[in-house]
Amino acid sequence: MSMAKRTDPQSPAPHAADSHDLIRVHGARVNNLKDVSIEIPKRRLTVFTGVSGSGKSSLVFGTIAAESQRLINETYSAFVQGFMPTLARPEVDVLDGLTTVITVDQQRLGADPRSTVGTATDANAMLRILFSRLGKPHIGSPQAFSFNVASVQASGAFKVDRGADRTKTVKRTFTRTGGMCTRCEGRGTVSDIDLTQLYDDSKSLSEGAFTIPGWKSDSFWTVRVYAESGLLDPDKPIRRFTKKEMQDFLYREPTKVKVEGVNLTYEGLIPKIQKSFLSKDKEALQPHIREFVERAVTFTTCPDCDGSRLSAEARSSKIAKLSIADACAMQISDLAEWVRGLDDPSVAPLLAALQRTLDSFVEIGLGYLSLDRPSGTLSGGEAQRVKMIRHLGSSLTDVTYVFDEPTIGLHPHDIQRMNDLLLRLRDKGNTVLVVEHKPQTIAIADHVVDLGPGAGTAGGTVCFEGTVEGLRAGDTITGRHLDDRAAVKETVRKPTGALEVRGASAHNLQGVDVDIPLGVLTVITGVAGSGKSSLVHGSIPAGAEVVSVDQGAIRGSRRSNPATYTGLLDPIRKAFAKANGVKPALFSPNSEGACPTCNGAGVIYTDLAMMAGVATTCEECEGKRFQASVLDYRFGGRDISEVLAMSVTEAEEFFGAGEARTPAAHRILERLADVGLGYLSLGQPLTTLSGGERQRLKLATHMADKGGVYVLDEPTTGLHLADVEQLLGLLDRLVDSGKSVIVVEHHQAVMAHADWIIDLGPGAGHDGGRIVFEGTPADLVATRSTLTGEHLAAYVGS
Repeated sequence: MSMAKRTDPQSPAPHAADSHDLIRVHGARVNNLKDVSIEIPKRRLTVFTGVSGSGKSSLVFGTIAAESQRLINETYSAFVQGFMPTLARPEVDVLDGLTTVITVDQQRLGADPRSTVGTATDANAMLRILFSRLGKPHIGSPQAFSFNVASVQASGAFKVDRGADRTKTVKRTFTRTGGMCTRCEGRGTVSDIDLTQLYDDSKSLSEGAFTIPGWKSDSFWTVRVYAESGLLDPDKPIRRFTKKEMQDFLYREPTKVKVEGVNLTYEGLIPKIQKSFLSKDKEALQPHIREFVERAVTFTTCPDCDGSRLSAEARSSKIAKLSIADACAMQISDLAEWVRGLDDPSVAPLLAALQRTLDSFVEIGLGYLSLDRPSGTLSGGEAQRVKMIRHLGSSLTDVTYVFDEPTIGLHPHDIQRMNDLLLRLRDKGNTVLVVEHKPQTIAIADHVVDLGPGAGTAGGTVCFEGTVEGLRAGDTITGRHLDDRAAVKETVRKPTGALEVRGASAHNLQGVDVDIPLGVLTVITGVAGSGKSSLVHGSIPAGAEVVSVDQGAIRGSRRSNPATYTGLLDPIRKAFAKANGVKPALFSPNSEGACPTCNGAGVIYTDLAMMAGVATTCEECEGKRFQASVLDYRFGGRDISEVLAMSVTEAEEFFGAGEARTPAAHRILERLADVGLGYLSLGQPLTTLSGGERQRLKLATHMADKGGVYVLDEPTTGLHLADVEQLLGLLDRLVDSGKSVIVVEHHQAVMAHADWIIDLGPGAGHDGGRIVFEGTPADLVATRSTLTGEHLAAYVGS
């Protein structure tokens, strides 16, 4: 798209500096891009569309944003670059006209137990300074109000060398006042072991009182060391132990004892359980052990700080009758009003900055959060908007902002607000690049780039470039589906039962009582912050029957791929091993079959200190990851590396019939194809998958679970309009097979397809948390009694 050049009325010729109005990309080959060449106008809003896996993120994040970041990093000295992440140059022939890129992606904020919304933004830091200056009584520096800083006192002497055998001893004392609650160490919760899950106190040790998995009554190392230690009476019921016996039983320090002439170590039950079960990664435990740990360990609000994480001293200092703990617990929109009421010239610049940050929260639609909300509990959309806050008041112009689906987690009512923010950033003279699927945001674009036509190897080319009107008229998948409208179901399924939720009060829920129908497709909706996730994740009783698929990150390194994550590689390895009469471990690139040169990685990573590291394809295995001898073994005419290079669709055909028929592998592949991941190759590293692809990969693995109730958190995340139809078909198949499906969703097509809708609201935060509608989509459209009803009615065109 060419743009008119700006000219100075005084001179007839345009200035040379005004000729750089385009970002030019030529020959981009990152991931699945096939020599893509495009020109993107600067100081305009460009939206990138296309089906999931078509190459949008590869072009915007992997090429344009990555090269801009790399060039900026190169302006620093070699010393500074040594401390920065190393970035390789993207595979592209020419990248011209780049400006500084600010990336606002969907990566979840760290789920560290010490991280909150306040610490993840600058709001907490500013509040701490405010209380250290104005709080009465004055208790110390800003550190005295931080729940991540412990109070320390130290004293000692050290020697100072004065040369020529002269030393001087200097005494020093050091004190630091921190705001951390000493009992919970600033976490707000304390873990407690439920003793009733460890033993039955009505029985004696000799009667087999222990109920811990794996602790058999005749076990020499566990049970018998307690019964025959001489410290406890093995024939007395535990509830009749004396105070000293109970102390020895539960908490005694490691002590040497003799059992049948063998020296053993006796240790109290609580420290023994902590060492043998609780110090291990919960995910790595066997399922029955993990179940025991989840039963036995309870997390309760810290009684000393009442969950505020702060010491009594930090909570005692107040401004206008409010402590810093009270301020952080307030809804941010209310806190902004409170700060507006403070007027002290000595901290005027601080108050202005704090006011700006808090107002940005409200403006971006996050006024319903509180600063003490743990950052790990934010959804992907909320996390992305929290990251936007620092850029809203920025005076920088001529910057390129890159957004990854900024409307994720937003109700149709909130999307307009997000659109206004994107346009405001553009109108300040910035280039705004947005990867997006929602028609409401595509509609405001100055320029549209549509990638495709398919996903994976079938994508990676530019199908359309131009205006929104041109896209509508064009014959691309996006153009054809842009004005799609789903009709409201005329006949809905009848529920087979109900999941009763009574008095739900997690986060902002206000004592909600609701019956969630079972055996049907139930959609829970409402504006962002109305309490949907709190209801689903905090109130639905999580049992063996409930399978929850959220948007949390997938664990996995660059060695993990869809085949290893879904367990597909196990039946494939066994089939290869059986057909060739060798060990299954040979067919794993992470085990015995690994190429010795690259250790099964397929590439060799060369670290060049502060320069970009280089990954070169391993010359010995040519990137196949296996020893040459392993590739001689074949199954169905293919070697293991050829199988891992297949797409899910190809592999489904390969393992479905003929001599390579493997039912166990075929079942997993069918589930992957069902969730729309047919284009993924089995050996593609998990680190290269998009957010939507990861959630669907999780959904595919959970579809084999025994649970009767599926809870899905925004499954349309990252899905193209054309893919939403396939997802609705999958949800229907799940319900028709006898499952109950509960979906937290904003997409109107999913709402229209529901059998039952539960709408929360009417607003966000303390203005929400109530049920404003329960019924069929047709009733919601007819009454238009809620914001959701109005938007759904407009969507279906009634």
